[in-house]
Amino acid sequence: MTRGRLTSSFLFNKFWRCVSIKQLRQNNDGPILNEDIRSKEMLVITEEGEKLGILSRKDALAAAQEKGLDLVLIQPQAKPQVAKIMDYSKFRYEQQKKAREQRKNQKVVQIQEIRMTPTIESNDLIVKANKARKILEKGNKIKVSVRFYGRLMTRQDLGQAVLDKFVEELKDVATVETAAKQEGRFLFTTLAPIKK
Repeated sequence: MTRGRLTSSFLFNKFWRCVSIKQLRQNNDGPILNEDIRSKEMLVITEEGEKLGILSRKDALAAAQEKGLDLVLIQPQAKPQVAKIMDYSKFRYEQQKKAREQRKNQKVVQIQEIRMTPTIESNDLIVKANKARKILEKGNKIKVSVRFYGRLMTRQDLGQAVLDKFVEELKDVATVETAAKQEGRFLFTTLAPIKK
């Protein structure tokens, strides 16, 4: 009775593993595995990296099944194609683990916007520059925009002067990433922190 349970449990796990591998192939997310390999001959490599030589598809599948592992096509463009005998679920788990580690160590740079008008007072400009300094010191970028309204649309030079003064205030912590551009009612530039 125990043996029957072990056999059914083994078959159940094998079935679900096959189902998940088939789903991967349907989504074209993974390499070609086991019976899905259509090549007649291939160079077969073991898990340890030892070359078994050029084997027929049937012999390669038999060698993989003998070890209880998967036959994975790792270089389908090569002549002859290269297949490796490995535990694919373990390999896939390791790949996902590496990807998670890389995402965790990745620093996401945010772009925050500071808006001003062409008639901003110098004290207000300094307050906004100090706010921008704190953002830049955290490693984020800043989009500085000057909004023109009403008749000020004819005085683009005032907006450019405000942007220049703002950039001058932050020249010790920031560099201009994109030069000043006009888009509709806005004149804007992007500042990036200086890398140390």
